[in-house]
Amino acid sequence: MFNPSREQVRRFFCDAWQKYQARLPLAGAEVTAADIAARHPEYHTLLADAGAAVTQEWMPEGGQMNPFLHLSLHLAIHEQVSIDQPHGIRAAFERLRQRMDPHDAEHILLECLGETIWQAQRNGGPMDAAAYVDAVQRKASLI
Repeated sequence: MFNPSREQVRRFFCDAWQKYQARLPLAGAEVTAADIAARHPEYHTLLADAGAAVTQEWMPEGGQMNPFLHLSLHLAIHEQVSIDQPHGIRAAFERLRQRMDPHDAEHILLECLGETIWQAQRNGGPMDAAAYVDAVQRKASLI
């Protein structure tokens, strides 16, 4: 998936979750997606109904977090850590993971990644990978 549509992303997570629930074989990124979904019981009902998931809207103005954005950021973080891109992210994650539950550590990366993406969008430029890694390292040093 290099440039999937919103619907494709949502169906991907729903399909992976439904396969996981049915104990069907998972392939490639489905394995990681199902694992991430399993760690988010608050999304299980949503993931079980792909038809509703595809059309539902979440509004940040109302304090709502888009579950598919959250799951997608987890997936991105998993990939980043596995290949150490941006460079230094794996070491920063490992520092956090030594001090806390791995899922909680992922949430710190998720928060920093979300902020970095938001800054890039706001400024109309590319994501500042060094600032992202630096933010994670700062948080790791505070915990």
